[in-house]
This record gives sequence, structure tokens and C-alpha cells, in this order.
Amino acid sequence: MTTTHTSKDFETELRTLRERLCAMGGRCERQIALAMEALGERNDDMARKVIEADQLIDRDENDIDELALQILATRQPVASDLRLITMSLKIVTDLERIGDLATGIAKRALELNHLPPLEPHVDLGPLAALVDKNLRAALDSFVAKDADKATAVIVADREIDKLNARLFAELLAHVATDPSAVTRVLPLTSVCRYLERIGDHVKNLGEEVVYMVRAQDVRHRPPPVPNN
Repeated sequence: MTTTHTSKDFETELRTLRERLCAMGGRCERQIALAMEALGERNDDMARKVIEADQLIDRDENDIDELALQILATRQPVASDLRLITMSLKIVTDLERIGDLATGIAKRALELNHLPPLEPHVDLGPLAALVDKNLRAALDSFVAKDADKATAVIVADREIDKLNARLFAELLAHVATDPSAVTRVLPLTSVCRYLERIGDHVKNLGEEVVYMVRAQDVRHRPPPVPNN
């Protein structure tokens, strides 16, 4: 009976760990969406809320780290359970950095909201939408323990990189034709860079899910070729 009780406690701890990671991921999604909304609507109050809420993501990181380390110390997990716990320590780091980058977008919004809009407008919305779609897919692959979906997340990062490069070039073209636009272009290029870096962390999440599910390290390798 003691073994059964311990096993149930262990399953409860693992479920709690997964739930907290998913909740943290959802919080990161909201932070990105609100930061981009603050930028698009020139809303200082919304930008400040994003900056303030970053402390909640930092708290998530501390709590999840503490839980994962406690499980490692007390349960001595093996095989897939061990991979889940060790990858959670990596996943939580990527999520925390995503939160930091969303805060960076909000800070750039505070700068840009008091400057005249850039004309013609360079729309960063499609880049943010691609990043959000991939983050959602990465979180779904974690919940479903779906290595194929996680692999698709890794592949999709290439489209994020391509779109980022195109938008970056559009922004720089503004400076070439109007040097006075530089004060507005530079914060926007920062937003592009932050979104691209969020994409990199999302790609990391995909790699971590693949390892968690298949015990296969796919880091630092060419991305797989899609089947279609």
C-alpha cells in the first residue's frame, strides 16, 4: 500500500509540473499578444501592464524549478519521467526568456507611442502571428507528447526567419530614403529582433519536446525536410 500511495503522489507531482508549464506558456502567449496590441494601438497603459506582469512569469520560473528539483531529489525518476523533468528545467528557461522579450516589445512600444507613426506603415503583425502560431503548436505538442508536431515547430522557424529578414529590410529602406526616420525605425527593428528571438526559443521548445518523447537530441542539426 505504501508503494501505491507513493506512485499516486508521484503521478500527482508530474501532472502538477505539466500543468504549471502549460499555464506559464499561456501567460507568455498573452504577454506577446498584449505587447503587440500596445504597439499597434499606441496604448501606454497596456504596455506598462505587460512590463509589470513579467514578474509573474519570473515567479512561475522559480516555482517550476523548485518543483522539478524536488521531484528529482525525492522520486529518483527514470526513463520518460526523468526526461520530462529534466526537459522541464530547459522549457521553463525558454519560457522565461520569451516573457522577457515580450517585455522588451512593450518597452519599445512606450518609445514609439510618443513618436509620429512611420509612413508608409511596416506591418509587424504577420510576424507576430507566425510566432504566436508556432508557440501555440509547441505547447500543444508538449501536452500531447507529439514529437511529429514538435518537429513541425522546428521546421516552421525557417518561415519566421525569412519574414523577419524581409521586414527588417523594409525598415532599413525607410532610413535610406529618410534619415530622420531612424528614431522610429530603430525601435521597430528591435521589435523584429525580439520576435525572431522568441521564435528561436519556440524552436528550442520543439527540440525539447522531441527529446522528451523520443530521447532523440535534434539540437544543432539541419532542420528536417517537411514530408509535403
